[in-house]
Amino acid sequence: MFADYSMSELGAIFAMQGFAGLILFSVFVLMALGLAIIFGQMGVINMAHGEFMILGAYVTYLVSNFFAAFLPGIFGIYFFIAMGLAFVVSGGLGLFIEWAMIRHLYKRPLDTLLATWGLSLILQQLYRSIFGAREVGVTIPDWMMGSLPLTDLIEVPINGIFVMVLAVGISVAVYVMMFRSGWGKQVRAINQNRVMAGAVGINTEWTDRLTFGIGCGVAGVAGSAFTMIGSTGPTAGQLYIVDTFLVVVFGGAASLLGTIASAFSISQAQSIMEFFLSGSMAKVLTLLTVVGILMLRPQGLFALKLRK
Repeated sequence: MFADYSMSELGAIFAMQGFAGLILFSVFVLMALGLAIIFGQMGVINMAHGEFMILGAYVTYLVSNFFAAFLPGIFGIYFFIAMGLAFVVSGGLGLFIEWAMIRHLYKRPLDTLLATWGLSLILQQLYRSIFGAREVGVTIPDWMMGSLPLTDLIEVPINGIFVMVLAVGISVAVYVMMFRSGWGKQVRAINQNRVMAGAVGINTEWTDRLTFGIGCGVAGVAGSAFTMIGSTGPTAGQLYIVDTFLVVVFGGAASLLGTIASAFSISQAQSIMEFFLSGSMAKVLTLLTVVGILMLRPQGLFALKLRK
C-alpha cells in the first residue's frame, strides 16, 4: 500500500489527509456538540438532528443570495449574519418541536427515535418541496478563496482553516455555557437528579426546552459551516447523522472532552484510510474498531462519574 510512494510523498499525503481530517473533524464536532447536549443531557435520540443542520445550511444559502442581490457591497460579511440567523431559526424550530412533540416522549427513548425519524422525513420532503431536489451551494466570499502553501507539496484551503477556527470557537462557547453559566448548572443538576432539581426550584420543563433548542441551534451553525466546504441537498443531513451518533457514543454521552477526542480520532482515521482504501472500506474499518473498543469500554472514552 505504501510501496508506490517515496518518503517525501508519504509525508505530504499524511499531512494533506490529516488536514482534510481536521476539516471533517470540525464538522463532526459542530454536529456532535449539539447532539451531545440533546442526547447526553436529555436522553433524547434525535434522528432529525441532521435536518436541523441542513436547515442552517439553507438559511445560509438564502442569506448569501440576498446579499448578492441587494447588498453586494458588504457581501464579504454575509456569513457571520447567516450563522447567527441559522442558530436562531434552527433553535426556534427546536423549541417548537420540543413543545409540540418531544416533551410528551421523555423517558421513552425508542419513541423519541421513531418520532424524530418521522420528523426527519417530513423535513426532508419540506426542503425538497421548497428548494428542489438538486443540491445548492453558496458563493464563498473572496477572502475565503484560495489556499495557503505550507510547502511545495502541501497547501491548505483558507475556507477549511475558517471552519476549524469556527469549530474551536463554538466548542469554547459550549464549554462556557455548560460549565460556567447558570443554565449549564441547571442542566447538569437535572441530568443528575431531576426530582431534586425540581424540588429546589429549577423549572425543569423550560430548561429541557431551552436545552433542546440550543442543541438544534448549534446544529444550525454546523450547517452554516458545512456550506463552506460542500453543497446542500434535502438528504445531506442523513450522511452525517450516523457518524455523529458514533462520535457522541464513542466519546461518552454528556462528555464535552470525550466528544472532541472521539471526533478527532474518527475523522483522522477515516480521512487517512480513504486515501489508500475505498471510502466504504474506511468507514467499515473505523466502525469495527469503534465497536471493538465499545465492547471493552461501553461507557465511552470519557464517562462522567455521578453519585448515585
